[in-house]
Amino acid sequence: MPSESSFDIVSKIDRQEVDNALNQAAKEISTRFDFRGVGASVAWSGDHAISISANSEERAKAVLDVLKDKLVKRGVSLKTLDTSDPKPSGKEYRMTVNLKEGITQENAKKISKIIRDEGPSGVRAQVQGEELRVSSKKKDDLQAVISLLKGKDFDFALQFVNYR
Repeated sequence: MPSESSFDIVSKIDRQEVDNALNQAAKEISTRFDFRGVGASVAWSGDHAISISANSEERAKAVLDVLKDKLVKRGVSLKTLDTSDPKPSGKEYRMTVNLKEGITQENAKKISKIIRDEGPSGVRAQVQGEELRVSSKKKDDLQAVISLLKGKDFDFALQFVNYR
């Protein structure tokens, strides 16, 4: 009797990569000519948020574009970002970018329903906190589930870990 194979579906952020991208964006903003004299800055605001400020709404959005570019180059999915519109605060515009991490119960149920309906038979999905454990007797079925989920467009980032 073959043993069970499994993998976990998670939605995690590599904080070191986000920090590196943030530092690269801050350095580029401090040296670029079009950001001179506009008070543009980007910095951590707590553990799960980034604060962006500039003296105009357009400059704040441009800072966000620089940050997104650096995140993509570092391999961080932009689906983890939850951005707000720039809001005036005194003489400058501020915007907060929240980092989304973890799979909600509702999203986990959506994923497990897709696996049940469209995935190969004999594959089980089980919710474990903020992650999903997918198991099957055949490794090929697990590969099929991974490719099925990669083909779907979710509004949150997915990683497949602990494949055994």
